Amino acid sequence: MSMYFCSLASGSSGNCQYIATEETGVLLDAGLSGKYISSGLEHINADVSKLKGLFITHEHSDHVKSAGILMRKFNLTLYITEKTFRCIESKLGKYDPEKVVFIEKEKDIFIGDMIVHPFPISHDAADAVAYSFSYKDIKISIVTDLGHVPLDILTKIMHSNLLMIESNHDVDMLNAGPYPYVLKRRILSDKGHISNVLAAETIVRSLMYSDKLGYVILGHLSKDNNTPDLAYETVKSILSENDLIVGEDISLDLAYRDRVGKLYRLD
Repeated sequence: MSMYFCSLASGSSGNCQYIATEETGVLLDAGLSGKYISSGLEHINADVSKLKGLFITHEHSDHVKSAGILMRKFNLTLYITEKTFRCIESKLGKYDPEKVVFIEKEKDIFIGDMIVHPFPISHDAADAVAYSFSYKDIKISIVTDLGHVPLDILTKIMHSNLLMIESNHDVDMLNAGPYPYVLKRRILSDKGHISNVLAAETIVRSLMYSDKLGYVILGHLSKDNNTPDLAYETVKSILSENDLIVGEDISLDLAYRDRVGKLYRLD
């Protein structure tokens, strides 16, 4: 039996990730139009009849835009912290209250044959969380929209087979760019977003604690303060400095803000 992962999109324009086993499918975030997400699922031949839940990380629009639409279209249960739900309830439209489940951080959620573990992250939101998704001995962790990576987050993503991690910006590009000073400070703060360098350092630290990590996907790249090539080459270079060879020791890929990424199968 296998697990599957695909980033339908990742970035400030919208976020949605697909995670599935042979029997159960879930979505993480819904920050694009329902039409785009439906088309993305069709593109990867996802069996939408097996979609059971929509998990939300936080209330920013690039993560919740079509949450209500997807709940209705696919009859999904919404898994969300109560504080985040109160922030988006008015934007959901008509919904069935019985299809809303308030999650607790650090408490496992059992959905079909999958175990989902939410854990807190530091971001400028009401109650932001990240998630790991597990089936048998396969684990997928998705960690974006966070300002720093303390040791407790490393323990949560430990033993992941696939890790999607934020690689939001290049610090020099951000500092030299047109963003207002206040916005630059927010992005660089512990409640903002992590840089290419910090993403790379997190990957290295993760591999110090576990040798299971085979696939890394860089996500939530800034349109204005990063480029796909720069993110990839920065992370690749730092991995190389730590004797980790991309393509041999680990697979490194990108998630994109404007198109569906690769469908991964983990056995």
